Amino acid sequence: MLYHLPFGNTETSVDIPANYKVNVLKPDKIRTAIDEAREIERAISTPVGSMRLSDIAKQGKNAVIIVSDATRPTPTAKLLPLLISELKMGGIEDITVIFGLGIHRKQTEEEKKAILGELYGKIKSIEHDVNNCVYLGTTTRGTPVDVFRPVVNADIVICTGTIEFHYYAGYSGGAKSVLPAVSSKRSIDANHALMLDPRSSAGRLDSPVREDIEEAAAMAGIDFILNVVLNERKEVVYAAAGDYIEAHRKGVEFLDRISKVKVEPADIAIVSPGGYPKDINIFQSHKALEHARNAVKDGGSIILVAECREGCGNRVYEEWLNLNRDEAIEKFKCGFVMGAHKAALIAALSKRVDLYLVSSLPDEMVRKAYFIPATLQDALGESLQKHGEAAKIIVMPYGGSMLAARALSLKSRK
Repeated sequence: MLYHLPFGNTETSVDIPANYKVNVLKPDKIRTAIDEAREIERAISTPVGSMRLSDIAKQGKNAVIIVSDATRPTPTAKLLPLLISELKMGGIEDITVIFGLGIHRKQTEEEKKAILGELYGKIKSIEHDVNNCVYLGTTTRGTPVDVFRPVVNADIVICTGTIEFHYYAGYSGGAKSVLPAVSSKRSIDANHALMLDPRSSAGRLDSPVREDIEEAAAMAGIDFILNVVLNERKEVVYAAAGDYIEAHRKGVEFLDRISKVKVEPADIAIVSPGGYPKDINIFQSHKALEHARNAVKDGGSIILVAECREGCGNRVYEEWLNLNRDEAIEKFKCGFVMGAHKAALIAALSKRVDLYLVSSLPDEMVRKAYFIPATLQDALGESLQKHGEAAKIIVMPYGGSMLAARALSLKSRK
């Protein structure tokens, strides 16, 4: 039987003999006729654990709205008009949009325009500056909390974002709009170093990274959030607004319901991030590996199907690939380095399973990145030869949007 997986802007397929047990994991189908504007308006008008934003606005004279940068899929242009309307209803006219860059590069004007849509040039907007932060204290885990000065000085702070599975913060969205989005580099590095804790993994709300983020956000103060869940076509299928923890958890519940699946670990997992841009490079494609890792037994095989048209995708990560996998793991244990974490995580996974990469990259680059280069059919053939006729197979065509959780660690799916 043929199984199809996204690959760049196209797709590729693999023929799996019918005698093998195959479990295909896909997100639950979401109605496509949903009115996105109405769903966003519903969330704003019925906030979770909070007053309406228009009532909160009456308590201040100015407001900032923190939005995602160009590396995230958040449909900011669909969220801003309703938030601005609420603020003006409450009497606030002084509104600034802040692009939450974290430690990402500055954006081009074209990228800003794409994010703001029709509001580009009509509303004041600034980018986060890691060198213009105010120290607010230190979390119980030792993270210094330095937050962008315009956020600290604002009367009303609103955060926007998308809720997805996040491989070390558990989930994106919520307080991540403060840390890392508008925090200093030392704050970000200290927080991200907590990813070394085994509990810092996708789909866990008790991730130390997430708990540290929310403690930092309590110091900074978040008055209101608007988060959305998207389908694979980047359409809004759910929105949650209100308190930065309670509303976030509502969004998490929805995401889990449609995209978190308990599985009995298989011998082989074939996973695609979901095509371009999620498979634009190894750095981004790695997220799908983290979502699939629990789907495979120790000693099994993971076949990552990712075009990776732009190569490795991160300078620091690429530099660390000059180390062999044992050296990368041991060096990373000595101190957190942003970018290097990908090398250490992939190296560690490649020691637990046979890790194949089906891509457009030269074989030499693939091997250097701790993968086994192969065509999809050849990778499957080698894996079947190793695991035998009783091998169980999991196929994840949208690994960037799905999470496979071990059956023993997840309650039955609703």
